[in-house]
Amino acid sequence: MVLQSQFGVYNCFSLLSCSVKDLHRWGKLSGEIVKLVTNDISLTVDGFLPGDGSGHIVGIEDLPDQECVCVATAAGDVILCNLSTKQLECVGSVDSGLTTMSWSPDQELVLLVTGQQTLIMMTKDFEPITEREIHQDDFGEGKFITVGWGKKETQFHGSEGKQAAHRKQTEVPPASPSDDGRPRVTWRGDGQFVAVSAICPHTGARKVRVWSRELVLQSTSEPIPGLEQALAWKPSGSLIASTQEKPNKHDVVFFEKNGLLHGEFTLPFQKGQVKVNELLWNVDSTILAVWLEDLKKEKNSETNTYVQLWTVGNYHWYLKQSLHFGSAAKSRLVSLLWDPEIPYRLHALCKGWHALCYDWHWSTDCSTGEESHLVANVAVIDGDKVLVTAFQHSVVPPPMCTFQLQLQQAVNQVAFHTDPTKSTDLAVLDASNRISIYRVGDSTVKDPTVTLGGSGFKASVETPHLEKTYRYFEVCCGEGKQVNPLALRLFTWMQDDTFLAVSQGRLATHAVIHHLTGGPEAEGGCLHLRWSVPVDGDVISLCYNPKTRAVALQLADGRILKYLWGECKILVKMAGLGTEAILGLTDRCRFFINDVEVASNVTSFARYDEFLLVTTHSHTCQCVSLRDTSLKVLQADFSSSSTPNETLRKVERGSRIVTVVPQDTKLILQMPRGNLETVHHRALVLAQIRKWLDRLMFKEAFECMRKLRINLNLLYDHNPKVFLENVETFIKQIDSVNYINLFFTELKEEDFTKTMYPSPISSSVQLQQCSGQKKVDLICDAMRAAMENIDPQKYCLSILTSHVKKSTPELEIALQKVHELRAASLSPVFSEGVTAEAALKYLLFLVDVNELYDHSLGTYDFDLVVMVAEKSQKDPKEYLPFLNTLRKMEINYQHYTIDKYLKRYKKALCHLSKCGPEHFSEFLNLVKDQNLYNEALKLYPPDTPEHKAVGIAFGEHLNQKHLYEQAGLIFARCDAFERALDAFLSSGSWQQALCMASRLGYTADQLAGLARSLAGKLVEQRKHAEAAILLEQYAQDYEEAVLLLLEGTAWEEALRLIHKYRRLDILETNFKPAILAAQRNYLVFLDSQKTTFTRHRQRLLVVRELKEQARQGLLADETPHCLEADLLSETSSIVTASDMSGKYSHSNSRISARSSKNRRKAERKRHSLKEGSPLEDLALLEALGENIRTTENMKGEVHSLLKGLVLFGYDEPARELQQALEAALQLIERSLLEIWTTDLQQNPANPVGACSLMAVT
Repeated sequence: MVLQSQFGVYNCFSLLSCSVKDLHRWGKLSGEIVKLVTNDISLTVDGFLPGDGSGHIVGIEDLPDQECVCVATAAGDVILCNLSTKQLECVGSVDSGLTTMSWSPDQELVLLVTGQQTLIMMTKDFEPITEREIHQDDFGEGKFITVGWGKKETQFHGSEGKQAAHRKQTEVPPASPSDDGRPRVTWRGDGQFVAVSAICPHTGARKVRVWSRELVLQSTSEPIPGLEQALAWKPSGSLIASTQEKPNKHDVVFFEKNGLLHGEFTLPFQKGQVKVNELLWNVDSTILAVWLEDLKKEKNSETNTYVQLWTVGNYHWYLKQSLHFGSAAKSRLVSLLWDPEIPYRLHALCKGWHALCYDWHWSTDCSTGEESHLVANVAVIDGDKVLVTAFQHSVVPPPMCTFQLQLQQAVNQVAFHTDPTKSTDLAVLDASNRISIYRVGDSTVKDPTVTLGGSGFKASVETPHLEKTYRYFEVCCGEGKQVNPLALRLFTWMQDDTFLAVSQGRLATHAVIHHLTGGPEAEGGCLHLRWSVPVDGDVISLCYNPKTRAVALQLADGRILKYLWGECKILVKMAGLGTEAILGLTDRCRFFINDVEVASNVTSFARYDEFLLVTTHSHTCQCVSLRDTSLKVLQADFSSSSTPNETLRKVERGSRIVTVVPQDTKLILQMPRGNLETVHHRALVLAQIRKWLDRLMFKEAFECMRKLRINLNLLYDHNPKVFLENVETFIKQIDSVNYINLFFTELKEEDFTKTMYPSPISSSVQLQQCSGQKKVDLICDAMRAAMENIDPQKYCLSILTSHVKKSTPELEIALQKVHELRAASLSPVFSEGVTAEAALKYLLFLVDVNELYDHSLGTYDFDLVVMVAEKSQKDPKEYLPFLNTLRKMEINYQHYTIDKYLKRYKKALCHLSKCGPEHFSEFLNLVKDQNLYNEALKLYPPDTPEHKAVGIAFGEHLNQKHLYEQAGLIFARCDAFERALDAFLSSGSWQQALCMASRLGYTADQLAGLARSLAGKLVEQRKHAEAAILLEQYAQDYEEAVLLLLEGTAWEEALRLIHKYRRLDILETNFKPAILAAQRNYLVFLDSQKTTFTRHRQRLLVVRELKEQARQGLLADETPHCLEADLLSETSSIVTASDMSGKYSHSNSRISARSSKNRRKAERKRHSLKEGSPLEDLALLEALGENIRTTENMKGEVHSLLKGLVLFGYDEPARELQQALEAALQLIERSLLEIWTTDLQQNPANPVGACSLMAVT
């Protein structure tokens, strides 16, 4: 069965489909257990009990270690009964008899209470330790100390008033006649203390005394009138429970260890109606069981027996379950106890040998339904009341509530309607098996059983009304008319007037599913049993899916059954059920989906929409999406829960999920004490905001984002195209200038759907803007146009914000609008709206006043300047003389002066150009000072003297920058040919220089001299071919031209000139010796290249071998393949990574602060070819790459030389040179893969290898 919590703490079973959200409680009633008597040992045979039945047993204890049972009789005998041999052994006897025997929780000690009101403490071997009188005059070792401050008459007495100081202490009345007079003993959970309740022989009233393990009195309770026999020490050790009969009520009271009262709660019975037989705490101190029975008014009157289960939460005691055993003799309860190992298992034994075993589990009773109908109602059982909280309207912790239902009997189960459209309706099953149906709507009469609010809280919501009440008897009575309390369990409201419940079968391991129907078939208010389906197994949980009309049943052995209630069939289905999936949570916090364990530290879970929410032992709440996901992905999400992201958030220790408020972002959590906490999980918030934006519900999205501090850029970034198409809708829905301004101020160029709030993988691709305009500018322009179209006066401040917020603030336009407002305010037809002063004050809030002053000055509107200056901290003595001086100037020079003051030099230059020739010198100085030559050239026509003057100044500026060719072009445009010639000579532009010489009218001799001068410079630049052209064409010196061509190895061009001028003698004197000398030089150079290449290659192989040996030694001494080993393999040679780091760490830090030239020098030094250097392998790679590039570049030169050798019959030298080049190239090609291995080529961090290989290929 289910022990319903204050809001529940364990959600253990759920049936899930595509759009169904079900959360049901689960519980188990083992039911009537028929046990065969295996050991029957008589105590009368050996005379331990008289045969006439007058004797009785005062105590019995199972001793598993000794495989026997200890029994104490009223006659004083302590007997050990061996369960194996069935032998009885009397281990001791007390002449005065025994009234109580109690073993310590660890079964190391046993306490006997004798008929002479003494306590005897003994070991487990029945060795006496000590003996004490129960009734002691002393208070005990914990006696309170009086410090003697003042008298009783002067003390504060609280609400009782001053008369309490003069009130005489009343005598405590004797114990109730229903008290059996026997002492009661209870141990603390750790066995260190024991409490004894006994009737004082002097007053006849009960007192509670606390003793230590050595029977040393610790404390005595204060005199309490009406204290009764029941006594139970909370296992956790904090409180001792007992009962007290007061003048007008019957209470369960609590003592502290020092004997003082500490709290109470009232039993739901009238004074003198019942007596409390026993109080029992379960093993984890969370449930207090109260065993009661009616007091006999008459001799032959019937007495009913009750068991109530109480829990505490938020300092309020709740009656969660009430079991009525009836008045039949065989159903009378004779024994009740909690299981010592399983915390929520309760055992009951009736007089007719009717044994019951109840398994209780915490549950949350909350409404279910689709998102549009779910109202997030949660019900709490509190005795004969059901407290309902509508979390959609208010979040209040129990015992406060939105409304409460008053029933005639104590409530045991609550079931909300499973129809998504009727999720606010609920059915209540009470202790008398009466089912009350409450529905919302269709009633104009106020129901007296339904009241708003609870504990001083009220809320305006639609409340349900009591529609009808049913009763059901058939499953309540078994054979012999023995009552089986709470026979119906897992009560579920399927459809209108159709219910599903489970009861115990004839065997303890079987269950029966009952279909109960009401409506017209319910005769006399009794539910009709439509059919019953037996189940081969004990059903411990049930969940109904209204969409598929399937019921999932979980059995005690772990099997999952699918029950089709419309067809009355049970199908075994171990894993997935079509489109459905089973979500389950074990009592060991293992979370399963179907038969796959997804997580092992889950404390509670809930499903809302597409999300699965769980709380964990690590005090976190995780929200994962179930859409388009797999079990492996979910397992990975839960296993990586330590990674902070939007799906994970910290929660308070011990938090459990109560419910999720639909169409909202609230997640309700309950703390262990019972108080509630509302959190807005970021994943739920973003999902809800995206839904609102898709539905164009901008107002709801904006308010949620503003309240929960979600960046407002998401309004646009979620779907830019839709936002821009619905800008007017956005403005009309927000309808607040302040909110629109807030939106403007948060705008950034960043796309928040890619950074802060990444879109889910399953979401559609958002359309981005294709235009080159920036995001902020695009939004500002679009919204400004919409606001000007809707109501420019109302949104005046927002329009100003749109100008200021642009990437390049349009402050001049904003100031101009302020000026227009000022002008309009002077008009007789001015309408109410934002004043110019208010607009200016708002602009000053957005922009620095000094910046705004400068921009107002830039409008050349002095009235606006004065208005801004008055709002600033500027001294009028500073700005008024300056403004008056400006007013006296000519308009263009005035604008020039203002622009120069604002450092807007381009505008200033434009205005100054209009001021006439008298200001040209000032114009030219401004051009030179601010380097505005290009702008200045555009302001004057090309043929004007001003344009030429600016051009000459520009050319001189370029000369100073060593841009001689550009300077020469500018001088040439301005007809300054001498200056242009000098510039072209400096730049080496010999063609342009010759053109300028022609424009200057140079003679042939002057041109020849100029050509020889230019040829000398070209030779210095190794431009022999161009120098030869100058000497041949302008100096008419073809012999010198041929010599220059031979020097520059331009063999074919030299041949052309030799034959052109028919100077074949030069072939013998100069040409042939030159090509033979060149052939010998190339041979020597190629041989040197091959030798160097071979040496470097061999050394590289040696270095790599030494490096590999060092790496293997490092791996053998330390851990397996690690980051340091990888570093060593790439960057070191024969030293370890630590050696290299120690050697270069300081030098690197110094190098980083040097100039680029020094850094390059240090880098070359670092890559040294010196043997044994740390980076020798990299230096060798660089040297080999340079060698290859040099050899590759020789191919063209050698090719030209070979043609000359072949032409003049030097075949052998040509063959020798060609073979030498081919040998060098083949050597390089064979060595490429050996030098640049595959790993080295694929390593992007190795630019040396990549560049060298690219040069060859």
